[in-house]
Amino acid sequence: MVPPTPLLQGEIGGRAVYFKAESLQPMGAFKLRGAWHRLTDLSAAERERGVVAFSSGNHAQGVAWAARRLGIRATIVMPADSPAKKLDNTRALGAEVVTYDRMTESREAIAARIAEDRGSVVVPSFDDPWVVEGQGSAGLEACRQMAALGVAPPDRIVTPCGGGGLASGLALAVPEADLVIAEPEGWDDMTRSLAGGEIVPVGQNPPPTACDALQTLKVAPLTFDILKVRGVQGVAVTEAETAAAMRWAFDNLRLVLEPGGAVALAALLAGKTAPAERTLVILSGGNVDASTFRRMVVDH
Repeated sequence: MVPPTPLLQGEIGGRAVYFKAESLQPMGAFKLRGAWHRLTDLSAAERERGVVAFSSGNHAQGVAWAARRLGIRATIVMPADSPAKKLDNTRALGAEVVTYDRMTESREAIAARIAEDRGSVVVPSFDDPWVVEGQGSAGLEACRQMAALGVAPPDRIVTPCGGGGLASGLALAVPEADLVIAEPEGWDDMTRSLAGGEIVPVGQNPPPTACDALQTLKVAPLTFDILKVRGVQGVAVTEAETAAAMRWAFDNLRLVLEPGGAVALAALLAGKTAPAERTLVILSGGNVDASTFRRMVVDH
């Protein structure tokens, strides 16, 4: 089973804030939850044929971690420019890695071709009901931890968003909470999709970003529809705001966060969304190369 992660406490803007440290999962990110939930639901015949996933790194490691423990062959399609730490960790967990160019090739098409050749099951990073449901367990777990502290459930949740698997899982798991998503500037397609009422892809020539985990070119109807029905709104944060959040987490929570894992905290610290009475912030991942961490936290 997926081990629980700590719920930390702090203060922003004079209000108590609770931080779900998904960066402390065994493979360093919340993605383990959806991967485990999906793989444990496979039939014996499906397990024999293996799984194929596509990911910039955290879903890759989640699937690889779960597959290794369940004795399932895993092949992961990853961008060639993924952080070396994520590529190395995925291979170290026993998965076969197939790389591609994220700007010119389709990871979905590559994964579908491999799956067809091998009879494997495709495990998407966010466009899958089992994955969405699994990610939502982070919210349910946080509610139980807050109750153990004598605190009511969160009335606001601020979460990073790429394809929307985590955000939509939280929307379903904690329906009474106001939900705010955070994305990097230029890659805020879910925010713009929700504002416009229909899915729009990332624009042409998007800016470079350190948030590799949130570089989803187009969100899926599954996650978009869940967030749209819930009336979710989003905000975009800059690289400087993300770097400031990474420094804040290191100084105040003693946590090492990757850029994509810090954008929800960045939104709060930058005043792009305000803390409510009981705000829960998802710190979604900590898989960052030492050079990137230094550049963002020390040199930025």
